[in-house]
Amino acid sequence: PKRFCAIGEIGMDLYWDKTYIEEQKIAFIQQIQWAKKLDLPIAIHARDAFNEIFEILDKENDASLKGVFHCFSGSAEEATEILKLGFKLGIGGVITYKNSSLPEILKGFRIEDIVLETDSPYLPPVPYRGKRNESAYLLHVAERLAEVKHVTLKQVENITSQNARPLFQL
Repeated sequence: PKRFCAIGEIGMDLYWDKTYIEEQKIAFIQQIQWAKKLDLPIAIHARDAFNEIFEILDKENDASLKGVFHCFSGSAEEATEILKLGFKLGIGGVITYKNSSLPEILKGFRIEDIVLETDSPYLPPVPYRGKRNESAYLLHVAERLAEVKHVTLKQVENITSQNARPLFQL
């Protein structure tokens, strides 16, 4: 039988259209309930919807719910709220972008609160912007995080891998 390690990418996206906000809320709540029933973490997609997602998580969160905010690119305040809820920050290619505020924001947070990820085929790190993203490019994300946090690449590798293992039951 197939073994799944998470429910996701779930959440809400209000960037292009807010027409179906109520339907997105209903679907997100249902998916959270499935994750809790199956004892699986969730990977949350949050685009222009942090307040709505936090409102739902405040109601649905309990000791059994865990997960990661996928491709986090929010504010320091949003990161703080995410961590208070017991979730990790998923960091991908955006950390390598010249105009991204993410490196500065992450200086205020521990590596123990971060998991590395791709958004394949989207959001490739520099020097691959404009191309199709792939898992092999994760090295560039790790290298940039090591620079931001003033630690070695090996430390980033060890700590972020250790963060992911229990979260995804690897």
